[in-house]
Formats: sequence, C-alpha cells, structure tokens
Amino acid sequence: MKQTENQPLFAEERQEQIVTLLNKNTKLLVPELCEHFQVSPATIRSDLRELASKGRLKRTHGGAIPIRQTLFEPSTDDKKICNAEKKQAIARLAAEIVEDGDTIAIDAGSTMMELSKMLVKKRNLTVVVNDLNIALFLEQNSNANIIVLGGNLRRRQQCTVGPITLSTLTSLNIDKVFLATNAFSPDKGFMTPDMNQAEVKKAMLKSAVEKIVLCDSSKIGKISFVKFAGLHDVDKLITDSQIAPESRRYLEELQDSMQTVFA
Repeated sequence: MKQTENQPLFAEERQEQIVTLLNKNTKLLVPELCEHFQVSPATIRSDLRELASKGRLKRTHGGAIPIRQTLFEPSTDDKKICNAEKKQAIARLAAEIVEDGDTIAIDAGSTMMELSKMLVKKRNLTVVVNDLNIALFLEQNSNANIIVLGGNLRRRQQCTVGPITLSTLTSLNIDKVFLATNAFSPDKGFMTPDMNQAEVKKAMLKSAVEKIVLCDSSKIGKISFVKFAGLHDVDKLITDSQIAPESRRYLEELQDSMQTVFA
C-alpha cells in the first residue's frame, strides 16, 4: 500500500485521500498510512488530529475509524480504545456514589466496564446488568450478587435487549442506575443509535431511585438516532473536565434540575 505518485502531496490533498481510504475500510492504522504516503508518523498523526477536529473521522489508539451516520455504533472492541483515560476518570467518580449493600443497575458499554472495575472491593452489592462482558468480569473479580437480564443478544455489542429484558426490569426496584450515552445535547437530551437499547435504558431509569449518566466530553454536542432521556429525567451527569467552556457553563446553570460533576 504505497502512494504511486512521485509528486509530493500538499497536506490538504493527503487528508482528502485519507478520508477516501477510510470510507473504503473499517479502520486505518498509522503505519499503513505512513507506508502509503511515504511520510512520517508525526505527519500522519497531525493529519488525523486535524481531520478529527473537523468531524471527518474518529481517532483511535494507533489510527482512525470512519464517522458514520447517526445509526452507526462502534463495536465493543472499538469502544474500548476510545477516550480510555476520560472514561476511567469518570468511572472513578461514579464508583464513589456506590455504597456497600446497594442494589444497582449498570448499563452496557466500555464506560460501564470501567465502572465495574472500580466496584470489585465493594461489599454486599447486587448488580443488575445486560452486558455479558460486565457480568463475566464481576463474577470473576467480585463477590457481588449478579442478576443478568435475559433477552435478545445484540450482535457486536454483547448485551441483551428486547421484550424479555424489559419485562424483567419492570419487576425490579433498584437504588441507583448508571447509564452510558452515545450522544448528548442540551436541546435533544441523551441519545443512542439503537431503538431497542434506548428502550432498555428507559426501563432502567424507571426502575431506579437515583439516576446517573456517565458521558465523556467527546459525546457532548453530538446527535444520535433516538432519545432515551431528557435533562429532567436524570439526577446526575458525570463528565470530564475537557468539556467545551460554553457547554460547561450551560450545565452549571442546570444544577438545580440535574447536577453535573466534572472528573
């Protein structure tokens, strides 16, 4: 995979070609792009940063993945490598809310997996989950009582959805629920690409006394396919300190209706 033209490309030309290549692939790695364009890793990383800032691709550890339409959702493996440090900081704050003896529900996703890692030393927890990876992790690393919600298994996401999942949730009374979100904006609320997943999130919210959403700053201001909660449906939002200043000011003004905590 090498650039065939001998004439060096301008940065703008190279970046356009990167986007074209990415639209034909599920992901591109920095070494592949270096070989293709015969430039240094620093040059490629600079190109990817600029393209990501323009919303034309999504950076990952070691490369980039395409940005699809609002129906697109990265696989569980792709999610693991995006914004890992932010997710860990957010999860650490969320874990402080959990007390020994709580009954909690944990949503599916990579941020929720980071939260589960912070809970292994908690005592006498009952944890309701629909994410199979989280259930397995807690079973192997904690003494929590784990309730796995049955239902239809979402491909590439390793979590359950559908009528069986919803039916089980309607019979449960939960102290605290921790939800992930794929996108959040003040006017449209909290969103996800999948309608079935949205229904599970809504049911989790209804079953819980205290409602907490975990959302890293990369998702704030973004739009996804279906709304599962508005600002007044959530008690607390936990995000990271890299949130845009204007978004931070807006969220701070909402503290009476929804508390925002910055990791």
